[in-house]
Amino acid sequence: MGRKYFGTDGIRGTVGRFPITPEFCLHLGWAVGRVFTRRGDCHIIIGKDTRVSGYMLESVLESGLVSAGADVSLLGPMPTPAIAYLTRTLRADAGIVISASHNPYQDNGIKFFDADGKKLGDAVEAEIEAQLENGMVCAASNRLGKAARVPDAPGRYIEFCKATVGRGFRLQGLKAVLDCAHGATYHVAPGVFEELGADIAVIGDSPDGFNINAGCGSTHPESLARAVRENGADIGIAFDGDGDRVIMVDHEGDVVDGDELLFIIADHRRRQGSLEGGVAGTVMSNFGLERALGELDIPFERAQVGDRHVHELLKRRGWRLGGESSGHILCLDLSTTGDGIIAALQTLVPMMESGKTVRELKQGMSKLPQAIVNVEVENPGAVAVCDKVTRALHARERRLAGRGRVLIRPSGTEPVIRVMVESEDQAEVSTIARDLASTVRRAG
Repeated sequence: MGRKYFGTDGIRGTVGRFPITPEFCLHLGWAVGRVFTRRGDCHIIIGKDTRVSGYMLESVLESGLVSAGADVSLLGPMPTPAIAYLTRTLRADAGIVISASHNPYQDNGIKFFDADGKKLGDAVEAEIEAQLENGMVCAASNRLGKAARVPDAPGRYIEFCKATVGRGFRLQGLKAVLDCAHGATYHVAPGVFEELGADIAVIGDSPDGFNINAGCGSTHPESLARAVRENGADIGIAFDGDGDRVIMVDHEGDVVDGDELLFIIADHRRRQGSLEGGVAGTVMSNFGLERALGELDIPFERAQVGDRHVHELLKRRGWRLGGESSGHILCLDLSTTGDGIIAALQTLVPMMESGKTVRELKQGMSKLPQAIVNVEVENPGAVAVCDKVTRALHARERRLAGRGRVLIRPSGTEPVIRVMVESEDQAEVSTIARDLASTVRRAG
């Protein structure tokens, strides 16, 4: 279904440019409030990451919601998966997250969870968009909502994360470095790992409103790799700005990406008899993951990019485990959405139980050489399907038939086209990726 404002994960853009403006977000808060108050009394929670624009967007969303008659609970800076969890446990009708995830501080976004802590369905998004076509009408004074802060939100979420690994699980003897990306996990992730007994060092835990994801976190693991080597740590764990993604670094400083983490978790669950079906990846998942799971007789299917599509595939198949190369991993038996902290703990369980390093645990999977090039264009959707790009894509597909994969897709969160190439031959991968990126650039 087409959407005027909603993308693959809420509404996102550059702060100060439509739709991420105070005027629109005030109207958006009111529209959301109108949709949910139709069903009676309404309680909505709001959390945010550490971007400086979060103060502005939080206040206008609160005003819009209250003007429509909705009660609001403000959580302050909290990871996206924490909002999903607290929406359920606080018995709220919906949860709102103010975040642009892994994007730089100049961007921000608004995403939503329903009462069950799941992404809003298409029908509700359509209702909100329809309501946005109407002018704002403030509720009568005796029908206005109220707002209050929830002071114990971090502690509630820390206890939830710890409970996902069982009461007897301990991290004693593990030396870990955490990189919180100067984002929403900065005040909760250290508590989780410390309280489970790990010896931790923390970087990326001093947000100033502008440094979120800046040269740190899951999108920039170089500083974490350096810190792991300098500290002689067993593992490095990097989250993104809103805490729904995780990337690891092994004890030698090599990156362990989302595909490899997914393999480790799936293999451990297979051994434990708790996998419950197969594994869902995306069109960007490395073919090495598919091949390795196949060797273990674990079914694997690909969804379109985005945790929403992975979630839909898992629900359709009745499976529990899926994720993306970026480190967005869903364990639906533990959480309703991707959760970086929970995924990290699920990886550490087999590591602690076996006494093996994460480097050893991923040995059953061999990744194919892969290149991903991001090309900035004004209209990614149109450029990705234009004749010139399509002809170039098909020519490379024929060249790699049976030996690799080529994918060209517009990003759902940035004005870029992603060019992905996989093959056994690294030189061939680099050449094809470079040529296709040039074609896309010229077409844009």
